[in-house]
Amino acid sequence: MRAPFAMVRHMTTTKLDLTGLKCPLPALKAQKALRAVRPGDLLEVHCTDPLSVIDIPNLIRATGDRVEITERGEGRIVFLIEKAEGLDAAAQS
Repeated sequence: MRAPFAMVRHMTTTKLDLTGLKCPLPALKAQKALRAVRPGDLLEVHCTDPLSVIDIPNLIRATGDRVEITERGEGRIVFLIEKAEGLDAAAQS
């Protein structure tokens, strides 16, 4: 007898373009967009505001999610944020 197939959900990545926005809008819009992302999925955020390298990681770490800067070039910063598994929606408000 064969074992049933396990349900496998593929991770999705949502892209968010926040280029041209200034502090505090990139961090606030990233936080709002992350609420719509399912646990285990990714949010890729593109920014141009140099202060976002401070604001976004601090804000995201406070929610319990994971963030890393995947690209930091002249005038462009790309963050990859992974929504934490099992967080209560009320804890993120």
